[in-house]
Formats: sequence, structure tokens, C-alpha cells
Amino acid sequence: MNSFDELVKTVAKLRSPEGCPWDKEQTHKTLKRYLIEETYETLEAIDSNDPKMLMEELGDVLLQVILHAQIASEKNYFNISDVSDSINKKMIKRHPHVFSNTVVNSTEDVLKNWEIIKKEEKPHRKEILDGIPNSLPALLKAFKVSKKTAKEGFNWKEEKEIWDTFNKEVNEFKEATTLKDDSKIQDELGDLLFMVVNLARWYKTEPEEALSNSIKKFAQRYTRVKELVVNSKKNLNELSSEELNTLWEKVKKENNLE
Repeated sequence: MNSFDELVKTVAKLRSPEGCPWDKEQTHKTLKRYLIEETYETLEAIDSNDPKMLMEELGDVLLQVILHAQIASEKNYFNISDVSDSINKKMIKRHPHVFSNTVVNSTEDVLKNWEIIKKEEKPHRKEILDGIPNSLPALLKAFKVSKKTAKEGFNWKEEKEIWDTFNKEVNEFKEATTLKDDSKIQDELGDLLFMVVNLARWYKTEPEEALSNSIKKFAQRYTRVKELVVNSKKNLNELSSEELNTLWEKVKKENNLE
């Protein structure tokens, strides 16, 4: 028996009458949060460039997959072999340029074929936005909506047009803030954020990764600014805006943090 089969056997044991009380209580719904958490921890492992950490986190994700499959098998819905067989068949079908006679000349051709095959597999999806999960984080969902609608031609024709629209959304948000209408502010801020996502898509940049990098950069700079302030025997709230800006610019120049 290989290690994968051993893991499947272990999970089945944990779910058995003689198994673990916690594992036996779990359902697809109660496990949702753990799948999300393990996925984000895997992303962190990828960013850390630590192969051992990545291996461990992929194992945690795999455990979640096997747990869901085990729960389903107990209800005679499907088992882990069905899961493996299903994805294997899907990969073969969606790569006819590898497993059949279809000829492609670029990655773009591959992606076009992929979308065509997906539509054939899911004829119940009548609109291009069908199939985008409602549970996706808003930033990722916005990016998917933007990409899919652009593929159908709902897009700006020239670069100037997208910047004109962006500036229009900025002005509308500013106007909403002057009215001090919380509902209007939220509405216009949403439009502005979605417009930023459209800018990211236009310039072929992943907004999720861009924002994550900026958050990390901000945290590093903030930590360094606070360190400088503490070393000067002061508190952050004691500094003027000018003093804070001076420190911020100093930190930005350190270690190429521009």
C-alpha cells in the first residue's frame, strides 16, 4: 500500500465509530473554513520560497480533500477514487493538444480551447458570468467578472477611455463624501474599487497579488518607522504629519524600499 492509500485509510479510521470524536462530527459545511485556511497557508508557503513548508501545507490541503471525499463516501455519493478519476478525465479532455490531435500555436490558443470545452461540458451555463462562485473574495470575484465580460467585447477600446472612466469614478466618490451620505459613499467607493480592478486587468496585473505586495511593503515600512520613533523616545501620536512624512520618506529610501 502506497502512502496515499495509507492516508485515505487513516482518514477513514478517524471517521469510523472507533475514531476521533472531532473528525466524526465534521461535515462538508463545518470543514469549509479549514479548506480556506489551509489554502491561504499554502499561498504563504509559496511566497516564502520554502519547499519544506510548501510540502507540509500541500499535505494539509490534501487532507481536506480526502476528508470531504470520505464524508461523501459514507453517504454513497462518491469516494476519493471518483474524485481522482473525474479530474484526470477532465485534464485529458481539456488538453486535446497533448492527448489528441488538436494543434495549438500559443498559450492563447490553449486558453481559447479550454473555454470552448468548458462551455460544452456545462451547457446549463447560459451567460458568461454563470459559474463564478458567490463565495469568492470580492477582489478576486471582481477580477473574474472584469475578465469574462471583456472577452465578450464589453471593454474600453483605447487606453485614454479607461483613464477617463477612472477619473470620473474618483470625482463621483469625492462628490459623495461632500454630501456625507454613508450609503452613497459606500456605493461610489465600490465603483471606484471595481474600476481599479479593471485597470489591473487592462495592464495585465493580478490585483490580488498587487495588493498583497503593497500590504507587505506597508507593514515593513510601518514597522521600521515605529522602530525609529521608539528609538527617539517618542510615540507615533506625538509626531506631526510633517515629521511622519519625513520618516516615511527616509524609510522608503532604506534598502531600496521605494
